[in-house]
Amino acid sequence: MSAAQVGVATGPLSQLAQAVYQHAALAVCLAVGCTPTVLVVSLLSVAPGNAAFFVLAQLPVAPVLAAGLWAVRGWRDDPEEGPFVLVWQGLRRSAVDVLRWWAPTVLAATVLAVDVLASGTVPAAEALRPVALVLAGVLVLWSGHMLVVTTFFSFRTRDAARVAAVMLLARWRVTLVHVSLLVVAVGVTALGSDAILALSAWALVSMLEVVSRPVVTDTRERFTPHADH
Repeated sequence: MSAAQVGVATGPLSQLAQAVYQHAALAVCLAVGCTPTVLVVSLLSVAPGNAAFFVLAQLPVAPVLAAGLWAVRGWRDDPEEGPFVLVWQGLRRSAVDVLRWWAPTVLAATVLAVDVLASGTVPAAEALRPVALVLAGVLVLWSGHMLVVTTFFSFRTRDAARVAAVMLLARWRVTLVHVSLLVVAVGVTALGSDAILALSAWALVSMLEVVSRPVVTDTRERFTPHADH
């Protein structure tokens, strides 16, 4: 290969074109993966009785996000790797591990959502609403770290849960950034729609991979260096 050819392959325009292609491919994959969730949510009316269905519709989301995280890190390690191959690889490697904790988490979130929304109609249940809200908040933040841990490591589910709980406090700055990303996601949904959020999920996943790198490094150093996929 000549020097001119190397220059073209590694030049800024080539790198920009490659980055655009990678993120466009990621956007397509995430949008397709989240389509079942978007369709279900779009068919539900805003009513307390639909809270359980709304939460359960989120079941495909975590495996899809895990595949996206895996792809983004894959590009950093090997920029020449195909984006669709990486997303599929991430889905195959992490989907089962993610669903082992995500399915119970979705069920717990469903119970909490029903408790919060139905507390006004149940005697004495109003006092439990703040507790349910706090538990739901902690569950969401823990899930962010759990997603990262189970995407990039092969711990047993209960061990991964402990690691995520440790990182929730040990890496509190990352947790705060997770809160910021969550606020952005809620804002996009409130001001736009779930479809817009699905189409912009590539940006949130890319930012999540960047800000969560300290969690990956800390987990590898503090726990087992042989747990990485």
